[in-house]
Amino acid sequence: MSRSVLVVAGEVSGDLHAGALAAALRARGTDLALWGIGGDRLRAEGADLLYDVGQTAVMGFVEVIRHLRFFRRVFRHVLDEVDRRRPAVAVLVDYPGFNLRLAPELRKRGVRVVYYVCPQVWAWHRSRIGSMARTIDRLAVIFPFEVEAFAGSGLRVDYVGHPLVDATAAALRAPPAALPWRGDGPRIALLPGSRRQEIRRILPVLAVAAAEIARRHPDASFLLAAPSEPVAGLSREVLRGVPGAERLPIVTGATREVLRQARAAWVASGTATMEACLMGCPQVVVYRTHPLSYHVAKRLIRVPHIGMVNLVAGRGICPELIQHEATPGWLAEAIDPLLADSPQRAAMLGGYAEVRAKLGGGGAADRAAGIVLEELAAGRGGPP
Repeated sequence: MSRSVLVVAGEVSGDLHAGALAAALRARGTDLALWGIGGDRLRAEGADLLYDVGQTAVMGFVEVIRHLRFFRRVFRHVLDEVDRRRPAVAVLVDYPGFNLRLAPELRKRGVRVVYYVCPQVWAWHRSRIGSMARTIDRLAVIFPFEVEAFAGSGLRVDYVGHPLVDATAAALRAPPAALPWRGDGPRIALLPGSRRQEIRRILPVLAVAAAEIARRHPDASFLLAAPSEPVAGLSREVLRGVPGAERLPIVTGATREVLRQARAAWVASGTATMEACLMGCPQVVVYRTHPLSYHVAKRLIRVPHIGMVNLVAGRGICPELIQHEATPGWLAEAIDPLLADSPQRAAMLGGYAEVRAKLGGGGAADRAAGIVLEELAAGRGGPP
C-alpha cells in the first residue's frame, strides 16, 4: 500500500522545487502517494492536488488580507484531508504565511514535518525561530548561511544545496532553442513575476522602460518570460492598450532559455533572480507592491537587500529598484550599461561567480529526498 505524503508548495517557485524532490523520490523507487498543493511540475510527478498555485500564489499583507476567507477555507480543507488520508510525513515548501501555521496542526496530529526551502525568518521575523523548532522535525535549507541562523534553536537543520544549481546546469547543457527575438541588437528579458499582483504592478512599468530602451537602441529585442499559460494570459491582458506592447512577445515555460540568450534582464525579486545569476544573465532587480504592504514590510525586514543574489553575495552586485524607485526612467538607466561590455557588466558577472562558488555543487533534490525517507522511517520505526 502506498504511503501518504502531504506536499504544500503554494507558489510557482516552490512547485518547481517540490517537483524536483518528487522526481528524486520516484528515482529511488519509493511507493508514495503524494498529494496537497502545487502546480504543473508537482502534478507531472503524479501528485493529487487539492489546489493549484494559480489559486494560492498571493504575496503582500494587503493582498493576503483580501483573500483571507479563501485561505481559511483552504487551511481547513487541507487539515480535513490530513485527518482522512493520515500522511506519515508532510513536506512543506517555503510559503511561510500558510505553512508555518500548518506545521503546529500537523504536529498535533502526529505527522512528521520536513520543511524544504527555509522561510526567510532570518530577514524579517526571527521571533518565529523558536516556534519552528517546536513544530518542525527537519529543516532542509538551500543557502549555507541559513544553518547558522538557527544555531542554538534545537531545530535539526540540514544544508542540502540550492535546487536551481542542477536545473540551470541542465539547461545550459541543452542545445539552444529558437526564440522569437525580433531584432539584431541587444536582447532584453522581462521577468515581472508569477503572482497576479506582481504582473499588474510591475509589468506596465517594465513595458514603458522597454520603450525607452528601444528609443536608445532601435535594434534592441525583447522577450517577456511567463512561467505558465495563465500568467501569459494575464500578461497579455495587462499589456492591452499599453503603447509599444507589440514589441514584447511572450514566451511561456522557457524562462531559463530566455535568460540564457538575453544580454540582460529586468527581474522581479524572488527565485528568478537566482535563476538569472546561475544562467549568467546580468540583471536589474525590481519590485512593486501595494503601498501599505511596502510600508509594513519595510518596517519588518532586517537585511540590507531584497534580491537573493545580493544576500548570498553579501553585497549589492545587482541594482535593486523597489517601489517608488522602480520607474521606467531609472529601470532604463540601470539596465543600459549592462547591454555593453562595461565595467558594470564585468563586475556583476564576477559577483555571479562568487555566488555560484558559495552555493556549491548540485544534488539538492536528492539530499532532500533522503531526508524525507529518513523521516518516513523514523515515523514507522523501520527502514524506508
